[in-house]
Amino acid sequence: MTPSIDQLQELGLPAPVSYMPQTWGWWVLLGVVLTGLLVWAARAYWHWRRNRYRREALQRLAHLRISDDPLSTLRELPTLLKRVALSMPVSQAVGPLQDAAWQAFLVKHSPQLLPEDFSQQLALLAYAPDEQLLALPGEQRQQVFDTCVLWVEQHHVAV
Repeated sequence: MTPSIDQLQELGLPAPVSYMPQTWGWWVLLGVVLTGLLVWAARAYWHWRRNRYRREALQRLAHLRISDDPLSTLRELPTLLKRVALSMPVSQAVGPLQDAAWQAFLVKHSPQLLPEDFSQQLALLAYAPDEQLLALPGEQRQQVFDTCVLWVEQHHVAV
């Protein structure tokens, strides 16, 4: 007798297998991963909220960059940098700093090398007569502006 397809019998299916973890170790691993993600998300949110002052200052600097009034732009830079420094979560009292102490503070919190007379340049922008500010070469104005932007973007705050 030759085998025929009619003689085949259907095999029984195995019992369904659950995708749920069968051992407690997988539940522990899931808990550790979820806890790690939660801690990471909380720290990222905390860091984002803590840098609000930096985002606002950078937004103001972007607005000043496209401003048509170079005099008011130059006048606002020292005030903006001082406001950023006052908003930083540091233990040092920043408000009364001036001259060498202000320069030391700026250098201490900057990852980049700042000009040695940066605080004097800021004082010039704040207190010099309008004619003297308008007489500054465009390259020097741009350099001071770029240094301010760089400091706001990259200043370091110890946690």
